[in-house]
Amino acid sequence: MATLTIIDTFGFLFRNFYALPPLKSKKGIPTGMITGFMNFIVSLGRDFPTDYVVFTLDSKEKETFRKEIYKDYKANRPEAPEDLKTQLPIAIDLIKEMGFKMLESPGFESDDLIASLATVASENGIKVKIVSHDKDMYQLIDDDKIVIFDPIKKIEINEEECFKKFGVHPKDFRDFQALVGDSSDNIPGVRGIGVKTAAKLINQYHTLENIYAHIDEIKGAVKKRLLEGRENAFLSRKLVTLKTDLFDSINLEEFKYPEINPVLKVADKLIDLDIKSIVDRVKKDGLFIKTKEPESKNIEFDAVLLDNEKELFETIDKIGDKIVAFDTETDSIENPNIVGFSFCFEEKRAYYVPINHNYLGVEKQIPQDAALKAIEKILQKKVIGHNLKFDFKMLRKYGINTPIPFADTMILAWITDPDSAVGLDSVAKRYLNHENIKFREIVGKNQNFSNIDLITAAKYAAEDAFITLKLYEKLKEKIWDEVKWDLENIEWPFINLLIDMENEGIKVDIEYLEKLEIKISQKLQNLTQEIYNLAGNEFNIKSPKQLGYILFEVLKLPAKRKTKTGYSTDEKVLNSLKNAHPIIEKLLEYRKLDKLFSTYIIPLKERAKKDKNHKIYTNFLQTGTATGRLSSKNPNLQNIPTSTEINIRNAFIAEKLFVSLDYSQIELRLLAHFSQDPELVKAFLENSDIHQKTADIIGTTRSIAKSINFGLIYGMGPKKLSETINISMKEAKEFIKRYFDSFPTVKNFLEKTKAEARERGYVETLFKRRRFFDFAAANARNIAAFEREAVNTIFQGSAADIIKKAMIDIKNYNPKVKMILQIHDELIFEIENEKEAKEYKKIMENVVKLNVPLKVGISFGKRWGELK
Repeated sequence: MATLTIIDTFGFLFRNFYALPPLKSKKGIPTGMITGFMNFIVSLGRDFPTDYVVFTLDSKEKETFRKEIYKDYKANRPEAPEDLKTQLPIAIDLIKEMGFKMLESPGFESDDLIASLATVASENGIKVKIVSHDKDMYQLIDDDKIVIFDPIKKIEINEEECFKKFGVHPKDFRDFQALVGDSSDNIPGVRGIGVKTAAKLINQYHTLENIYAHIDEIKGAVKKRLLEGRENAFLSRKLVTLKTDLFDSINLEEFKYPEINPVLKVADKLIDLDIKSIVDRVKKDGLFIKTKEPESKNIEFDAVLLDNEKELFETIDKIGDKIVAFDTETDSIENPNIVGFSFCFEEKRAYYVPINHNYLGVEKQIPQDAALKAIEKILQKKVIGHNLKFDFKMLRKYGINTPIPFADTMILAWITDPDSAVGLDSVAKRYLNHENIKFREIVGKNQNFSNIDLITAAKYAAEDAFITLKLYEKLKEKIWDEVKWDLENIEWPFINLLIDMENEGIKVDIEYLEKLEIKISQKLQNLTQEIYNLAGNEFNIKSPKQLGYILFEVLKLPAKRKTKTGYSTDEKVLNSLKNAHPIIEKLLEYRKLDKLFSTYIIPLKERAKKDKNHKIYTNFLQTGTATGRLSSKNPNLQNIPTSTEINIRNAFIAEKLFVSLDYSQIELRLLAHFSQDPELVKAFLENSDIHQKTADIIGTTRSIAKSINFGLIYGMGPKKLSETINISMKEAKEFIKRYFDSFPTVKNFLEKTKAEARERGYVETLFKRRRFFDFAAANARNIAAFEREAVNTIFQGSAADIIKKAMIDIKNYNPKVKMILQIHDELIFEIENEKEAKEYKKIMENVVKLNVPLKVGISFGKRWGELK
């Protein structure tokens, strides 16, 4: 499918202006926005290929049809900064000189041109990508025919992403906007109706007309606000509705991507503006810029439905010593049951075995007992899969002992490119240019896979196994060439280790949580009344809009900053106002308690009640972070607060005894190891207090030294340090200078790491696992971020590798070990006796030999909160 990219010119340039540093040429001309824009043009040709491009502009006439409807439309727009005004005409000239088509129409805004172009193009079978940050664009999204494209995050925003972000579908977006309004365009909406309430109303009633037709079903304050704001709601919908009929047809040839590299057409002008690096990069890459992503040429194969038991086992016997890709189909993601399985070991054929499909007239299937025996037989082969942890964990329910797999393509994809999506559909598109059948295309609403007919199911499921085998063949070449990481001894056995941890779970004291619930509920009630008294009004404390009104309109506190939806009332703003009014301290306390209540206490209690043993089971993600650290979700048990005042961790209890084994200052020890700084190495060899030693050397307190020690590993600059420890920028700069003067080897190592990352395009952890960075395509802001992440990966990534290997070594030492949790540098076990824990401590301290010793702290307790 051909692609048209439509760029909201002013909106995009404005975004670049505020996103990038204020660069200037030697002649003093501001160039930050232009640099960001030209980087986008380079990436448009290389990373985001397109057949057609058009830039849309707002009408030069100030009186648009929306102004006629509502004279205050966009009346609150501030004057553009001078540096922005200087760069805009330069950017417009560059667009013209590069040969791109620009469109404007008297009386209409850029958004209307975009809507009309997108409508005509999509009706003619052209895929449309809209480059804009304007919320109005969400009403145009049409499945994957019209999408919003974010060039920074490199993602397409489709219907699914729209719903994730706003809670409504694109077809309902105009009516949703009509309720919430838009402060940036001065669109009133309905006062007091926030995003969540609007989404709930829209999902139930879909249109304003239907909402007001059923107004008597709506109760309380919401009904009152809707009735009071009726006129504004319908006015707002008129204002946000985009014109889609400005063109009867379009001549796409006018928008054709330039055949000659557009950047070279303006090279002299860019060099004059001192934006030479972009020109150099384009010249180095050559004149050719691919203008189109290759059409998805789906790889052809035969999907075979195996519903005969004899044929099934005969087919498995043919696998022999070949690699076999394996995948299961289930009836749900949480607590799944098997519906069928697929496998592939041949060049052009894959198989699907139906087991538990359930619909009227379902055809012959393989009995479950026979199917499970067949799976056990397959698992004795060189089995690979994509996210085998899910499949293996589900199979454990059926008494199947899962082996160490031969490979997992999800992990291979993550190792190769840890910053990109690792789902099978994404990886297949990226490496094979193959579009998988989408799950949502075959499974309808309120259905699961067991309701799908066998022929359709076979095509979908067999494709997963077939593509997994193709991906393995593709990815193994990249892995062996680029990533020197011990997959066989660490990543593959780690899959089963994580399943053991997840299945073990951790017991919860429900009665303890219920007492906390009562205690915090009472505190929140008291705080609510105190806040009302201090405000002189009752209002929704959780509504940023209403809170902003109380703080900055009623109480007249100094407003720090405004967002598109009103005054900012985030934690940073509230902390800056601590001494301005007694209400602030109460609000901060309210937010802290409310978060504990709604994020932890209630959800944890409800989860624990659902399990007969009152246990909670988390899900560990092996591919959840770019540095290699494990992450946890559903629920995230790595994020349970450590507060002792409201001690949520004490709700987690051991049936016997907990032990915590925690690597002490592992990242600082790695800093000493890598930099070989004499002072740091000496301090760790002598078992000194490293923070106190640093404090003594640079002449400050231990707490400040600690912030500096850890902060520099993560690329903390003077601004962040000043905010963290509440000192001036001048003092922060002085402390950092003193630190690097005292530890010059550390500074040299950090600078060398950044330089090597830029030169090679990657960094390596202690165990030679690589992380890649696209410095060539980065703007100034991204380069700085890449450098910080490169340094961070060396330390955090190496620490992640070390603890991963320690977990494997402990599991090998004692296969029956009850490993409960991993929280980055800490492991928590449930043990029989303290002697057992001391063996694990020894293993952790000897997992790798550094030029400074690894140290592990140890503590015991019956409750998690008792562990030090």
